[in-house]
Amino acid sequence: MGLLRGMARTAVVAGTASAVSGRVQRRQASKFAEKDAATAAKQQEAYDAQMAQQQPPPEAYQQPVYQQPPPPPAPAGGGGISDDAIQQLKELGALKEQGILTEEEFVAQKAKVLGT
Repeated sequence: MGLLRGMARTAVVAGTASAVSGRVQRRQASKFAEKDAATAAKQQEAYDAQMAQQQPPPEAYQQPVYQQPPPPPAPAGGGGISDDAIQQLKELGALKEQGILTEEEFVAQKAKVLGT
C-alpha cells in the first residue's frame, strides 16, 4: 500500500503544480497583453501626432487652375505665305505701279494669290 500512496501523492503534487503553473502562465499572459496594448496605443498616438504635423495645408487639396496656353508663334518668313505667293504679289504690285492693272484688278488678283 505504501507504493500506491506514494504514487497518489506524486500525482496530487504533479496535478497541483500543473494547475498552479497554468494559473501563473495565464496571469503573466494577461499582464503582458495589457502592457502590449498600452504600448501599441502609445505608438498609435505618436504616429497620429506625427501624421497630423505632416499634413499639407488645405490649399493643396484644391483643384489647380489651368490657364489657356498662349498661341504658338507665327512661323518665320511672311506669316505663313509661301515664297511663290510673295513673288506673285511683288509682280502684281509692279504691274499696278506701271499702270497695267487697276486698283480693282490688283485687289482681285491679290485675293486669289492669298486664297481669301
